[in-house]
Amino acid sequence: MKVGIAGAGMIVNDLFRFIHEVENIELEAIASTPRSLDKVKKMAEEQGIKKYYSCYDELLEDDEVEVMYIASPNHLHYEMCKKALEKGKHVICEKPFTSHVAELIELAKLAKEKQLILLEAISTQYLPNVLKIKELLNEIGQVKIVSANYSQYSSRYNAFKEGNILPAFDYTKSGGALMDLNIYNIHLLVALFGAPKTVQYQANIEKNIDTSGIITLDYGTFKAVLIGAKDCKAPIMTSIQGDQGCIVLDTPANNASRFKVLKNDQSEIEYNEQNGKHRMYFEFVEFVKIIEQKDYQRAEEMMEKSLIAMEIATKARQSAGVVFAADKNIKEGEEE
Repeated sequence: MKVGIAGAGMIVNDLFRFIHEVENIELEAIASTPRSLDKVKKMAEEQGIKKYYSCYDELLEDDEVEVMYIASPNHLHYEMCKKALEKGKHVICEKPFTSHVAELIELAKLAKEKQLILLEAISTQYLPNVLKIKELLNEIGQVKIVSANYSQYSSRYNAFKEGNILPAFDYTKSGGALMDLNIYNIHLLVALFGAPKTVQYQANIEKNIDTSGIITLDYGTFKAVLIGAKDCKAPIMTSIQGDQGCIVLDTPANNASRFKVLKNDQSEIEYNEQNGKHRMYFEFVEFVKIIEQKDYQRAEEMMEKSLIAMEIATKARQSAGVVFAADKNIKEGEEE
C-alpha cells in the first residue's frame, strides 16, 4: 500500500515514530505548502520517502500514490478528502474528519459511488484497551454515569489571549477545545455505547471559539459528561460507573494505555492490552487490512461510528453557538 502524506505537522512526526512497524505500507510521497518545502524535503530524506512536493495538487497527480493520508489543519479536511476521492485515491483523514456532519455525509456518499475506502484516523476506535473495556462493561452491571475529562493547558493559549490566534484557537479554521480534545471523549463514548438520545454543550467562549466546555449526553438509561479544556488543566480521567462497580481510565481517550475495573466487593484488576505500542499503531494496522482486502463492510462500520461522532460534535457546537465557516457554506448551499 503506497501512501502519500499531506501535511508536515506534529501528527506526521508521530506517524514516523511507529509506521516502520506496520507491514505492507510504503511511504511514497509527502507534500505541504511552498513555505514548508525545506521541512518536507528533510522529512523525506530522513524517513526514506521517495518524493516530496510543495503543494497538495502535485501530490494528487502522483499515480504511484494509492492512499492519501490527510494530516492538514481541520478546516481543510473536507476539501482535501473530496479532491483525493475525485482523483481515485483511498483516503485516511486525521480527526476531526470534517468541520460539519453534512460534509462527511457527502464524502461518504462520494467514496461509495467511486468504490473507494474513506477512513478517519482516530486512535480511540482501534485501541485494544478500549475494545477490552467494551468487552468488560457487563462486569460493572448497569451503567449509570460516565465522566470523561481531557483538560490540557495549551501553550498557544497565552498567545491567543494576547491576540495572536493560531489554528487551534481559530474559529475560521475549525479549532477549539471540542474539535481538538473533547472529540476523543466523544469517540470513546461512541465506541462503547453508540449514539446518544440528546446532546448539549456548555462552553467557555472567547473570540468566537470554545476554549473549554462540558458536553452532556443522554443515553436514556445513563448520562455522560465530557469535559475538554485548552485554557486550564486537570487530571485526565474517565470513569464509567455501574451499579456493580466502575471502570477507571487515567490516561487520555486517544491513548488509553491502561485501565482498572473496581468492583463493589473491593476487588480491583488492572488491564493493559497494548504492549507498549504507539497509540496510532493499531489503527494503521487495521487501515492496511481494510484497504488491501477492499473490506467495504468494515469501512462502512467505521464510517458509521465517525458519522455518529461528527453528528454529536456538530450538534454540540450549534447548541453552544460556536460557528465555523463550514456552517455558513452549508446554510448557503441549502438556500440555493
